[in-house]
Amino acid sequence: MIRVLVTDDEPLIRAGIRMILSSADDIDVVAEAENGREAVDLARAQRVDVVLLDIQMPVMDGLTALAELRRTVPDTRVLILTTFGEQQNVLRALADGSAGFLLKDSAPAELLRAVRAAAAGDAYLSPGATRHVVDSLASGQTARRAEQARRRLETLTEREREVLALLGEGLSNADAGQRIHMSEATVKTYVSRILAKLGCENRVQAALLARDAGLGGA
Repeated sequence: MIRVLVTDDEPLIRAGIRMILSSADDIDVVAEAENGREAVDLARAQRVDVVLLDIQMPVMDGLTALAELRRTVPDTRVLILTTFGEQQNVLRALADGSAGFLLKDSAPAELLRAVRAAAAGDAYLSPGATRHVVDSLASGQTARRAEQARRRLETLTEREREVLALLGEGLSNADAGQRIHMSEATVKTYVSRILAKLGCENRVQAALLARDAGLGGA
């Protein structure tokens, strides 16, 4: 079972998320929190696998809570709940080690996919916003950061760079495999190898690095 903690200061949103997640046989919502401080305390006490974390909350906001969660329970995966209007906060959350983000108006099936992906160690970005977020970061990159990214990519083989470029486009393992005629399992192996070589915590950070270096449709 995937043990989940839902964090949002609006009771109706928490209730809706709980109802959706509880419909799945492999997901158990073990606790709810209405602010970041409660989320950190409950995550430590309940030993949850995934925390769904709103950004704008009283007492302790989501970004501060994310930093605390990464420090105190590093094995717990954190998915940020967001809206398009919080784009800059999302970029910071990804850089700080979030497993990805989910738009609050996402379909129920997408919520389930996101939680399962995070629990499996993968990162998840809402498909409709992936390129929007990555492009926003890429548009503000400096020549220095681009050069640093290219240097880091020098350790990759040509095939690894090809897979990394697809991550930069926001493709899933399955979609990337179809694009380059490779099995999903093989792509996953390549992704793990790429993350290790680049020193990235997850595929989201690798995708951002790819865009900085000019890969992935930049």
